[in-house]
Amino acid sequence: MFCIRSKPSKFMPNIVKYLKCRENFGKPCYVGAQKCMSTSAAGNSTTAIKLKARKLNPNENYGQPTPWTHPHMLTPGEIVPGITLDEIRMRRNNLALNIQKFAVDQSKALKKHLIVIPSSTKKYMSDKIPYVFRQSSDFMYLTGCLEPDSVLLLLINEKSEPKSILFMRPKDKHAELWDGPRTGVDQSVDYFGVDEAYDVEQLEHFIQRYLRTETPLTLWYDKRSSDQEKITKILETAAKTLTPSTTESPTAFIHKMRLIKSPAEINLMRTTCEIASESINQTIADTRPGDCEHHIFSRVDHYCRMRNASFLAYPPVVAAGKNATTIHYINNNQLARNGELVLMDAGCEYAGYTSDITRTWPVNGHFSTIQKVLYEVLLTVQKELINTLLTEGGRTLDDLFDTMCMKLGKYLQEIGLIPKNLKTLDLAKVAYSFCPHHVSHYLGMDVHDTPLISRSIPLLPGMVCTVEPGIYIASDRMDVPTEFRGIGMRIEDDVLIQSSNSVEVLTQKCVKEIVDLENLAK
Repeated sequence: MFCIRSKPSKFMPNIVKYLKCRENFGKPCYVGAQKCMSTSAAGNSTTAIKLKARKLNPNENYGQPTPWTHPHMLTPGEIVPGITLDEIRMRRNNLALNIQKFAVDQSKALKKHLIVIPSSTKKYMSDKIPYVFRQSSDFMYLTGCLEPDSVLLLLINEKSEPKSILFMRPKDKHAELWDGPRTGVDQSVDYFGVDEAYDVEQLEHFIQRYLRTETPLTLWYDKRSSDQEKITKILETAAKTLTPSTTESPTAFIHKMRLIKSPAEINLMRTTCEIASESINQTIADTRPGDCEHHIFSRVDHYCRMRNASFLAYPPVVAAGKNATTIHYINNNQLARNGELVLMDAGCEYAGYTSDITRTWPVNGHFSTIQKVLYEVLLTVQKELINTLLTEGGRTLDDLFDTMCMKLGKYLQEIGLIPKNLKTLDLAKVAYSFCPHHVSHYLGMDVHDTPLISRSIPLLPGMVCTVEPGIYIASDRMDVPTEFRGIGMRIEDDVLIQSSNSVEVLTQKCVKEIVDLENLAK
């Protein structure tokens, strides 16, 4: 999925500046269940948490799949598919360590911290008709809990171990008759591995009582990332009583952790990318002149679900002919006609992790001469960009964007779409008019993952990013030959940065060579 070229976020400038500082990259950081080289965090000490035995009742109904109710999805020890409870606990502990380290490095006087991470809430398309629920990625990352209207608190005091408290909806026979089982309060401590659990209705009283006895402290809460208005009002009221306490947002710290994938997360990324790759291949093979874009949409959705994806990761772009020159095209209601190209940008979500692929192919199975010329340019640029990662011109995503503009400009000059007298900045500027979006973004639990992390930081092992150059020539663009007008195309792959100073193309099974596309689409 394309992303807009933008400046680094100015959100919480002190925190963001700290997290993106080059001095803080390359120091040991504890991410997920492992120590990896990333932004500064917990120093060189070993992360240690107390693991207690879980007392789980297989006969009890929980508010999400469990290893005993869904053995085809989870194995013993996993809290969500592919992720163990131990890893979830480690993430919570590492967030506490990272925030404590930040406070020390910034010489902040306050040594107590209250971190508030809310879940998502249900959203409705009309009266009593809900949208499919999707959990907040940050909340899921730190709890493994898939239920709405919940809240995680992390209590940090330098004199004791961090404490985790989960506020959940209580068991309710009437509500569960309509909406399915809830985990409830009693089972939450053992299932989610937290220290304490309470009814979510007790949250306001708990926070008020805690602030009366534990101030001064820093309250960590990001209202911009929460859709629970009630929680925001509770915390805004509480914040007014914090003197001389301060309020900060924990989101940048969580994004910093999510940026570097653990081995378990990498396996999930491989799976979601493989599902999308195979599903797109099958969709290409099934495309015929006269198909509606919506039919193509429905096929890729169906094929992803049949391979065990939960759903598509975002509304797909399925753009035939000149529709592909509209970058935000998601109407998907036109016919794909003989002789046209189809651009499809689609990915799926599997176990909370997303894929993001774009392919462009001929509806009738044969590229025309002009289509082939343009596609060969784009494919050459895309493959060279993947090979540039981790080298000069590709050490950061912003570097890769600059490289894309220069390479695309050079190759478009060779086929006569850009004047040959243009050099460097002028050439890059004109090339940008053919591809007016960034060439890459981070990928993970969200499609545009960890948006608070700058694209100007060095690429490190465990990061996953996209490589997605495009060429878009509007029908009314008068500075190019007529035969090129009305053509849009993009090629996008998902790439894992590996510890061996190499990359792995996670979507390599999705065909993109001309001969393979034509053979598949015949």
